[in-house]
Amino acid sequence: MSKLKHRFLPYLFILPSILILVPVIIYPLGFSLYNSFQHWNLQISPVSQGFVGFTNYINTFKDLTFTQSFINTFKLSVPVVIIEFVIGLGIALLFNENIKGGNIFRAMLIMPITIAPMITGFLFRYLYYKNGLISYLLLLIGVQIPKEGILGNPITAFWGIAFTDIWQWTPFFAIILFAGLQSISVEIIEAAQIDGASFFRLFWYITLPNLKFVILITVMIRFMQTFNLFDIIQAETMGGPGTATRTLSYNLYYEGLVNYNIGYSLAIAWIMIFTIMIIINIFVNFTLKKEEL
Repeated sequence: MSKLKHRFLPYLFILPSILILVPVIIYPLGFSLYNSFQHWNLQISPVSQGFVGFTNYINTFKDLTFTQSFINTFKLSVPVVIIEFVIGLGIALLFNENIKGGNIFRAMLIMPITIAPMITGFLFRYLYYKNGLISYLLLLIGVQIPKEGILGNPITAFWGIAFTDIWQWTPFFAIILFAGLQSISVEIIEAAQIDGASFFRLFWYITLPNLKFVILITVMIRFMQTFNLFDIIQAETMGGPGTATRTLSYNLYYEGLVNYNIGYSLAIAWIMIFTIMIIINIFVNFTLKKEEL
């Protein structure tokens, strides 16, 4: 009896978590997966119009808007995460040098993250106006603004969204990577410096290897966040001009809450989930294999 009690005791401790997970996460996931195989349009009826199998999933790949939003998602998330990482790492290395007033700068650095993304989007929308501050500064240095404005041109609108996200989330990389740098043993660095290692050798052979798992986690978190970016797009362009800045998350919103095509929008949601799972799995396995080598 005592052995049986000890065997089931750990499960008893995690029972409250399971009771929370079932209604909050597991049931909604199951509900959404089930209805992604249904023809369910709220404009026709508040209930599902019947089982259609993989039709919703097949229709996504026939939809040119979905294809464009799929491409746009990667065009946005990949360069944005890379730029944020590079700038964030540079700032972290600078702070690690114990510069004067570093504590004040670190406190100021976190401010963009504390602003709600939707508010950030509206703020930059005003800055991107023809008579806005960013447009004025660009004209001041000789950069020509499109006649329709930064957010009115498909190319500049896309990079306008990217710049907004970079401004807000680069501090995330900087703060996490700085914490990682602080955890590296000072003795190792001092020993390498005594042996005559240059800054670049220290960075390549000591700093980066010690930051490997910190980088892995931060890149994964930011990739998932950027892959699902919606707030800034809604605030700045609403997916426009046309569908130029429409990503998968915005397409999901548009199909579900504008066209009320619930079944189709849930199929998009599950394609997003599977895509993220595949990419993260490849990224993690690649990193771990390099660690083994």
